[in-house]
Amino acid sequence: MSSHPISRRRLLQAAGAGAVATTVAGTGRAQAAVVPPVRADLGVSAHPFDLGQVRLTAGRWLDNQNRTMNYLRFVDVDRLLYNFRANHGRSTGGAAATGGWDAPNFPFRTHMQGHFLTAWAQAWAVLGDTTCRDKANYMVAELAKCQAANGYLSGFPESDFTALEARTLSNGNVPYYCIHKTLAGLLDAWRYMGNTQARDVLLRLAGWVDTRTARLTANQMQAMLGTEFGGMNEVLADIYQQTGDGRWLAAAQRFDHAAVFTPLAAGSDQLNGLHANTQVPKWIGAAREYKATGTTRYRDIAANAWNITTGAHTYVIGGNSQAEHFRPPNAIAGYLTDDTCEHCNTYNMLKLTRELWLTDPGRAAYFDFYERALLNHLIGAQNPADNHGHVTYFTPLRAGGRRGVGPAWGGGTWSTDYNSFWCCQGTGIETNTKLMDSIYFHNGTTLTVNLFTPSVLSWTQRGITVTQSTTYPVGDTTTLTLTGTVSGSWSIRVRIPSWAAGATLAVNGATENVTTTPGTYATVTRTWAAGDVLTVRLPMRVTMQAANDNPAVQAIVYGPVVLCGRYGNTALTANPSLAVPSITRTSTSSLAFTATANGTTVNLGPFHDAHGVNYAVYWNTSGTAEATYKLVNVASGLVVGVQDMSTADGGRAVVWGDTGTADHLWAQITDGAAVRFRNVNSNKVLGVENMSAADNATVLQWADNGTADHRWTLVRNSDGSYRIRNVNSGKVLAVLGASSTWGAQVVQEPDNGSADNNWRLVRVS
Repeated sequence: MSSHPISRRRLLQAAGAGAVATTVAGTGRAQAAVVPPVRADLGVSAHPFDLGQVRLTAGRWLDNQNRTMNYLRFVDVDRLLYNFRANHGRSTGGAAATGGWDAPNFPFRTHMQGHFLTAWAQAWAVLGDTTCRDKANYMVAELAKCQAANGYLSGFPESDFTALEARTLSNGNVPYYCIHKTLAGLLDAWRYMGNTQARDVLLRLAGWVDTRTARLTANQMQAMLGTEFGGMNEVLADIYQQTGDGRWLAAAQRFDHAAVFTPLAAGSDQLNGLHANTQVPKWIGAAREYKATGTTRYRDIAANAWNITTGAHTYVIGGNSQAEHFRPPNAIAGYLTDDTCEHCNTYNMLKLTRELWLTDPGRAAYFDFYERALLNHLIGAQNPADNHGHVTYFTPLRAGGRRGVGPAWGGGTWSTDYNSFWCCQGTGIETNTKLMDSIYFHNGTTLTVNLFTPSVLSWTQRGITVTQSTTYPVGDTTTLTLTGTVSGSWSIRVRIPSWAAGATLAVNGATENVTTTPGTYATVTRTWAAGDVLTVRLPMRVTMQAANDNPAVQAIVYGPVVLCGRYGNTALTANPSLAVPSITRTSTSSLAFTATANGTTVNLGPFHDAHGVNYAVYWNTSGTAEATYKLVNVASGLVVGVQDMSTADGGRAVVWGDTGTADHLWAQITDGAAVRFRNVNSNKVLGVENMSAADNATVLQWADNGTADHRWTLVRNSDGSYRIRNVNSGKVLAVLGASSTWGAQVVQEPDNGSADNNWRLVRVS
């Protein structure tokens, strides 16, 4: 849904001191005056650590953080205050106006200041950075003066809000989008820095929003929500949790957008054509409203939105949208352009993912997606050659795309110090000041490790320090060393990614006898002692991930890393044709690979490190030999084979332990937008008995006679597994009764989201 009459692209083309926390002497760490919420979140069974309890150590993530910190310390707060001061009749103090999206007449002016407040507050909470603290406190004090002058706080005249309510706003302005950012920044300055002036300004501004919206009818309010409003429901629900005042929950629920929420509550994908980043913050708001109220409809909206987006609208790097909009379900290969994967969308999808995982911390798929998107999209969206850590708006995925090259308004270009201020620049500075916030979680005495990066956790509540050392993803091993007052029996829980078959956990060199099923969590419970070392090994291999809409168009993935072809300055006009079996790793100290494409050798490397070169992410694989796979059930780990290794028509498909027999192997044959699976042993194809469309109809092998029940579409899940949907019936491949018994019958059933509906396609040739 477009939030304003003309797109951001056209707009850009046309645009020519509160309470202060202290620092612990000699450490540079914040003695953060964190203000906890009055209300605990409902429905959660895992908890994050405070920002200041986790620190990054030497590695790519810390490099990103350091570059962003340089920018946060550099930027001139008086320039950022220009539009607020001008709108509220105060002197601009001789400061120059900023440009880009913060230019004085631009429709998104004053959104960026809230992002800066959040980033500065996070920098103080994480690092005790006094420069960032002082900049945030100064901005809050000056915003308070602007608010006192007119009784509200915005870069827009109040007449814009009146026109928005009457649906007569015609200048493209998005005042509530910007109000959301201001509220969120003030809230963070209060809760992370203890700035009570930020609290006062926040509550006055929230009160102004409440007063304006409370006088509207339900129809007027819903009509107004047709203009992009960011995460107003999210931030108002957060203020309710922070204060316990029910006024803010009522205000939050006025921003529930029925046109978006109603189909999502029913699990219906109606995203095609909607402006993508307009929607995702609403879904985060739904997750926050669930935690504020316990109303399961809110949880269902958020979870369904996540499932739909990650399953049917997400590119291999974890990003979504093309030209800022959702396209038809599964439309990936048809939309490989320069304006794919808006940075903001992925930033917000990661927020949504984290909110959902906290309610369902057994679902490793959430963090499989989180890792894929953070590493391949957001980490790589920052320019490593820029000391201020500027970022791209879009990440181009066309063949021959290049970060830093694109339309001047955004595209693949880099942001600047003062003349960009896109939404993605705002989410970029937030992302790179909270990279540590989702590595570790706790529930009681159980520690969960979700991400693998050099870092130190100070679990001060228990007097324990956990130091993670790793070269991951270059290497497949990470170590967790325990120090401090480590004692007693407790558990460490480690995510085993869906691609990590054969993972092992060892304590002090001795392998633990624990289950390490890919796509789950492995738990080591023991009496720990100071000096204990938990070693996690996650074996990686090359796999191919097909585009949802064209199995012949595929991307190369190694463990969590998307690999791309590095083409230097060579232009590409189409996806190169890749000889998949030629992919070879050429180094043990880096992720360097080679492959043959278009008949010549091309160097491959991590997409997140592809800067200053033209690249290829998706490849044409139609000219290669038929790929052969094992179909591995996610729930049981068993593989699909043919009963008694039959070669006859009607041989039943069953699940079995992977004994290496030929009937466990299936050649995947591209068939338009679908595939057929041909058994290597019998040369028959997988189909449904009597072409039935019924639930629990038997799946078997049959001569390849071209019937629709022999054709299957692959619906990718966020963890890299697939739902295999029959073209004839619309049902998905499953195991009868979700059984994990050898010899259990393979059937079709409705797509009910159970783990036995999901399959990993493990390539063997």
